[in-house]
Amino acid sequence: MRGLIQGFGQLLAPAARQFNQALDHPERTQSEIQQKICDRLVASDYGKFLGIQSIADWHRLPIVSYEDLEPWILRAGLTPEPILSYQKTSGSSGAVKRIPYTRSLQRSFSQMFCVWAHDLIQNGPRFTTGRLYACISPQLTSEAAAARPALQDDADYLDGWLRGLLSPFLVMPTGLNQICTPQQFQQQLGLALVQAERLETISIWSPSFLQVQLDYIQTHQHSLRQALQPRISRERWQLLTEPEIPWSQLWSHLKLISCWDSAQAADRADGLRSQFPGVWVQGKGLLATEAPMTIPLIPAQGCVPVLNQVLFEFEDEAGSLHQLHELHQGQSYSLILSQLGGLYRYRIGDRVQVTHWYRQTPCLEFLGRDPAVSDLVGEKLHAAFVQTTLNQLHLSARFTSLVPVADPPHYLLLLDQATASPADIRDRLDRALCQSHHYQQARLLGQLAAPQVIISSQIPELLAMFKAKTGGVWAGLKHAILVTSPLDTTLVQMLQNLTQS
Repeated sequence: MRGLIQGFGQLLAPAARQFNQALDHPERTQSEIQQKICDRLVASDYGKFLGIQSIADWHRLPIVSYEDLEPWILRAGLTPEPILSYQKTSGSSGAVKRIPYTRSLQRSFSQMFCVWAHDLIQNGPRFTTGRLYACISPQLTSEAAAARPALQDDADYLDGWLRGLLSPFLVMPTGLNQICTPQQFQQQLGLALVQAERLETISIWSPSFLQVQLDYIQTHQHSLRQALQPRISRERWQLLTEPEIPWSQLWSHLKLISCWDSAQAADRADGLRSQFPGVWVQGKGLLATEAPMTIPLIPAQGCVPVLNQVLFEFEDEAGSLHQLHELHQGQSYSLILSQLGGLYRYRIGDRVQVTHWYRQTPCLEFLGRDPAVSDLVGEKLHAAFVQTTLNQLHLSARFTSLVPVADPPHYLLLLDQATASPADIRDRLDRALCQSHHYQQARLLGQLAAPQVIISSQIPELLAMFKAKTGGVWAGLKHAILVTSPLDTTLVQMLQNLTQS
C-alpha cells in the first residue's frame, strides 16, 4: 500500500512542480491568472454590462459584495461557462448565499488538493493505509429554491479522475444522500468511523465538528457497540466499553488531523492535540465556499496563497489596494479576490497578515473575519443579518446586543428590558438565526449550543463598569448589535449573576 500511495504522489507531482514554479514568480503568475479571469469576464453578460473589453479596463471593475452580484448570479450572467451547481454559504444581509460552481472553479479546488496531498506524501508522516475521512458538512435540509443541486460531499469538489482514485480510500457514512437529520448523520458517521480501524487521515473544517462526533460516539457507545458487534474485532468492541474511549487506540493508524487552527479555532485545535498526542494536527489554509485561498506547505512552515488559481488584491487599513508581490511583512490586509467561477473583485470578508516569505511569495496567516462578522465555529454571523433578524423579533428593548461566548460555544442576547419571557425570546431567536445556513448547520451538528437571553436594566451599567475596570476591553463594542469577539469569562459570569439576583 505504501508503494501505491507513493505512486499516487507521482501522479500529483506535475501540479506540485507547477505550483512551486508559480511561487518563484508571484507577479508573473498573478498576471497570467488575471488574464484568464478577465477573458471569462469579457465574454460574460456582467462584463458586457460594465463595458469591460480587456485587462486594461480592470480598474473600472467595482469591488463588490455578494448582494451586489446576486442578481447576476440568479440569471447566470457572471460567466460564459455552464453552472454545474450552486453551493450554499452564509450571507450578510440575507440568510444564504448561493455560489455558482463551474468546471474551472472545481478544477481550482482540485489543483489545491493535488498540491496539498503531494506535499503530505513527500514531506509529511509516512502514510501506509491511505484511509481518509474528509467532510465539509452534510446537506441536512432540502433546498427547493436552488436551481441546481448542491454538492453532497468533499469528493464532489474534485475532478472526476481524482474522485475515482480517492473513492476506495474514503471513509463515508452509508446512504449519505438519504440522510436528512443530524441524528441520522451522527449515527451513520459514528458507525463508519468506529469501523475504520486503519483510518489514517481526518480532514475537516472546524475542530469542533470532530469534537462533537467524538462526544456522540462516547455517549452512544453501547448502541454503536451492539450495532457493530458482528463487524468489528473483539478488541475494538472492548474499546467501546471503556468509560473514556481511548481514541489513540481506536484509531492506532491515525497520523494526521487537518482542520482550522487559527483565530477562534485555535483553542479547539489545541484540544484535539491533547486528545491525540501522537497525531499531527495541521492547520488548514484559508478555504471558503467561494474559492481556495491559501494552502499549508510543510517546507514553507506556513500557508502560501493559491496564486495560480485565484487573483488576490489586498486592502490595507488606509483603504489602499496592493498586489501580492507588493505586500509587507507584519502588515494585515483585507482580502479581495477574483476567481475562475465568475466572482470578480469580491470582498470575501477575511483578514490576513504576512508572516514571512517562502521562495518569492508571502505566507499569509488568517487573522479572522472583518469586524462585522462573528465566527466561533464556522457559523459566520454577519452584523447586517443579525440586525435584520432582531428587528423581525420586535423586541421592546432600548439596549440590544448579541454576543458570542466561547465555552461552550453559543450566543448570548443581552436586553435591558422585554415584554416576552427569556425562554420565548430564546426560541424565536434560535429559529430566526437558523435562517443563516452555517448557523443552522452548526446548531444541527451540536457545534453551537442554543442561545441564551439575559434581560436586566443593569446590563448597560455593568458593561460600562467592566469596560472601566479592564482598561477598555469592551471599548467600541458596548452598543454593537453584534459583538464579534468572545466575551471575557468573568464578564459572562457577572451577566449570568444578574438573572440570579
